[in-house]
Amino acid sequence: MVSAFFQVDHLSISFGGIKALQDIGFTMNKGEIFSVIGPNGAGKTTLFNCISGLYKPDQGTIRFNGSAIENKKPDAIARMGIARTFQNIELFSHMNTMENIMLGRHIHMKTGLFKGMCLWGKSSFAGKEEIFHRKKVEEIIDLLELQNVRDTFVGALPYGTQKLIELGRALALEPSLLLLDEPCAGMNSEEKQDMIFWIKDIQDDLGISILLIEHDMKMVMDISNRILAINFGKPVTLGTPEQVQENKEVLAAYIGEEE
Repeated sequence: MVSAFFQVDHLSISFGGIKALQDIGFTMNKGEIFSVIGPNGAGKTTLFNCISGLYKPDQGTIRFNGSAIENKKPDAIARMGIARTFQNIELFSHMNTMENIMLGRHIHMKTGLFKGMCLWGKSSFAGKEEIFHRKKVEEIIDLLELQNVRDTFVGALPYGTQKLIELGRALALEPSLLLLDEPCAGMNSEEKQDMIFWIKDIQDDLGISILLIEHDMKMVMDISNRILAINFGKPVTLGTPEQVQENKEVLAAYIGEEE
């Protein structure tokens, strides 16, 4: 039997007397864009926190490429090939674009502090490794067309550009599964269209599977292969965009919310 690329099964977690997630389950295919929708407080970010190792679920399993990850630490999950962005931008404002994206390469670096201090210069192991990882970051900067801000402190950049840099930092981990937590939040229409373009490019050109949380229903319906709708931590429906749009609970709770 071939293991699913990514699978969540009977996932539940509570905080005190509040049941944040109850019996959430879905299977994700390699190469697809799978979206999770729901109103504020539905449990979407809690789901991401369980997947990325920030929370340990009370019940259920999360499997990635056949391996259980629900009890692993965030760094171990990242090393397995899962990266994420956050709803609120988590960049270092006094570092430039290159430096912020370079931070995403840390799990691939073999040079520790002591070795880096002892071996310096371009011909040293540390120097060669630095050059290699900088080339990888330059490829991401070219992909996302960030060349004109590569040396600019991110705190001085527009919000939409900062969101793109955070996406670049996640790509620097070279993930096979990318978790995007409301990538279009706070963006204007033009910035949203640009972000949709980049997400499709990441799926098509890089072959990265994408698990997406987003409130913009038009975007979700346009780019998703399948959608899971949740409310109050419980699953409502799962299916194609067309199937989800026809669900009465979705129409009442989610699409109605956008009007």
